[in-house]
Amino acid sequence: MPWKETCSVDQRIACVAEWLEYETPITELALRYGVSRKTVYKWLDRFEEEGAPGLADRSRAPKRHGRAMAPEIREALLAARLAHPRWGPRKLRAALARREPGIEWPAASSIGELFRRAGLSTPRRKTHTVVPLTQPLLHAREANDVWTTDFKGWFRTRNQARCDPLTINDAASRFALCCRIVTPTSAEVRPCFERTFEEYGLPHAIRSDNGPPFASTGPGRLTRLSVWWLKLGIVLDRIDPGHPEQNGRQERFHLTLQQEAGEPPAWTLEEQQARYDRVRWEYNFERPHEALDNRCPGDVYVASPRPYPRRLEDPWYDATHQVRRVHQHGQIKWGGEQVFISEALTGELVGIAEADNGDWIVRFTHYELGTIDRNTSRFRAAWHGRRPRHGRRSHPVVASEE
Repeated sequence: MPWKETCSVDQRIACVAEWLEYETPITELALRYGVSRKTVYKWLDRFEEEGAPGLADRSRAPKRHGRAMAPEIREALLAARLAHPRWGPRKLRAALARREPGIEWPAASSIGELFRRAGLSTPRRKTHTVVPLTQPLLHAREANDVWTTDFKGWFRTRNQARCDPLTINDAASRFALCCRIVTPTSAEVRPCFERTFEEYGLPHAIRSDNGPPFASTGPGRLTRLSVWWLKLGIVLDRIDPGHPEQNGRQERFHLTLQQEAGEPPAWTLEEQQARYDRVRWEYNFERPHEALDNRCPGDVYVASPRPYPRRLEDPWYDATHQVRRVHQHGQIKWGGEQVFISEALTGELVGIAEADNGDWIVRFTHYELGTIDRNTSRFRAAWHGRRPRHGRRSHPVVASEE
């Protein structure tokens, strides 16, 4: 014969029924049902107030949690999330703590849970990738060690005007130095860099991709813009062709521009530029960056001690070099013949030094452009970085640290 099983609710009902029907003393009921007299009185009070449903099990959770989020804190967090829907809990917490340091803000995990309950957050799939590098890139340890530059992908405003945003950032501090809509040509891009150099000084190196106006397919992949950089003493730090992830910090800034100022595009270029100016200010002085210990780029960046020179001198070459000026159409006179070097170097001085095998090495500043064959007087360009698959890659050229 199996044991007879009863639940706690049935025991309470039986206790109350026995008291009602037989008027059994409270002390006897407490002994019979194995509870205290206080508990029996509690059951009777609940039955009188609510009837039989009052004897059901009730939650033992406290009515008020000792560490519950205060309503004013919750409202401030939700308002901040609505103002910056793409900022995560850690970034928003850092921004609010920066704005109101006297308030003890909840942990980022609690803020994230609040956003999920409010329907203001969706889980994002995490991806783990390893970026292979085929050549070492300069490491940015301090501000102005490396600036990064690129054109964000072009698009059209709502009045069908083409928009090409040029961006310049400091790699170490993530400071956005420039975000300007210009035509992607050397003539249009140079004034943007001139204004940036005048305001912030000169960097040690500039990292860019291999497209115009930063690079070309000619000797040294030089353009008029990169020739100007070399004359300023700036090292060219180019990524591998087809590998934008090597300039990942710039690409991440472009994502922020797209999300904050490009969806949807403005009606005119002027309105779009105003959006970029607003996002740049927010990115530099309001938006915390986790890689900077939740400081803003504007708190970290300092201007370069190298001022922008008003006048550029011709490059200097030592006594082992013969100096030639590149004539119109990119040619120099060598050995009684006109040898084509590069149109990007028109009007510039190049140095020519004899190699061990008798050929002649052509350089612009410290940058090796190629060699002139001693027998045919033909110029062979040197490859900087990755060469097309059908060719043979030459030895790497090490950039000067001066």
